Amino acid sequence: MGHEGNQSADRAGRRVLYGFTLWVSGLTAVVGCAIVGGGFAAAWDGFERVRDYADANIANEDSYVAYADGGLEPLVRVGFVVAPLLLVLGLLALSVLHTAYAVGGSHATRDDGPLTIRELWRRTRRRFPAALAVNALTALAVGAVVMAGLVLFTLVDGNKVPGVETTPLGETASWQYTLVGWVLPIAIWCLGPLLYSRLALATAETVVERRNPFRALSRSWVLTRRARWRTLGLGALGMVAAVVVFVLAQYAAAPLAHYAGLGMLWLSDDNVWMTGVLVKILPTGVALLLLPPVVMPLVCGAFVRLYGELRAPA
Repeated sequence: MGHEGNQSADRAGRRVLYGFTLWVSGLTAVVGCAIVGGGFAAAWDGFERVRDYADANIANEDSYVAYADGGLEPLVRVGFVVAPLLLVLGLLALSVLHTAYAVGGSHATRDDGPLTIRELWRRTRRRFPAALAVNALTALAVGAVVMAGLVLFTLVDGNKVPGVETTPLGETASWQYTLVGWVLPIAIWCLGPLLYSRLALATAETVVERRNPFRALSRSWVLTRRARWRTLGLGALGMVAAVVVFVLAQYAAAPLAHYAGLGMLWLSDDNVWMTGVLVKILPTGVALLLLPPVVMPLVCGAFVRLYGELRAPA
């Protein structure tokens, strides 16, 4: 009976956590759609100028580039506001979920019965600022690694690395270009999942042990040293799962993009330039919104479980 009771409590706890995940995912979707909608509203006049410019050239039978004559600049300015807002929203959502699963994992070790969603949110809210700082620092560290590989790739592709020339069209790449322009950037990018997996226990550490963010990151690095391959495997599996879900969701959202495009054509009085942007970004947006409810429970649960095992006395 005791074993069955524990299993029942575990299932109830998982239901509460997943219900909380759905609430966070739904709120993230609403806010994300509001940000994107606000971006389109702010860029409305810019898209109208693009259409007027293109229509004038078509009427005069002139060749044209739709976003020439300064038409792209206001749209880029809007993008520079919308993109950071979406990144911050994603960071907030991931930090909330990581914190909630750490709270749930810590509570599961006690014989107090499952938490309610309201109580889970109350406890999550207490440690959310520290968890947000941890996740922001982790994102900066991983982002720096990704950016380093991208910068190297861009420099090589622009012939700005001495002794390395880009491959002429139709010719075989030199070993220098293959090594520095492809192998080395890919190797640098592969450090991203490794670094993330070594720091992934920091949220649970700052939630459970109430350590400051920097100390929690250091502690995560120390804990995962005892299980390097396991943490790397979890990080790689999480990344693969995210990529698979993302790609499949993009394909599944293609019909939705078609109908959304028809709606935008009606709303914008047949502005094909605005409609084209919506149709292009919608599958990606839908795929990103599906990641929290589909992938995050597995990733958060796995790392919380690993944290509980590694912090236990040997």
